[in-house]
Amino acid sequence: MTLLDLPVGQIALVNEVLLGSHGQGLATRLEAMGIFPDKPVQILRKAVFGGPLHIRVGSTTEVAMRRSEAALVTIQDSN
Repeated sequence: MTLLDLPVGQIALVNEVLLGSHGQGLATRLEAMGIFPDKPVQILRKAVFGGPLHIRVGSTTEVAMRRSEAALVTIQDSN
């Protein structure tokens, strides 16, 4: 399951960031925003018409992310 598949409001843990066509640069940028393995993430809002996702990382950090990038973040259930 990827971050893109996570329903709004549900919390999950990051499993890994796949490199995809973006290479290591995306993984490094997401890590700088706090998105790394075993970190809790929550989708706060999904913009319409394929727009970005509004994500809470941990308990306080909020970021916007492209759907194509969210599809490269694998997650696991936080329970």
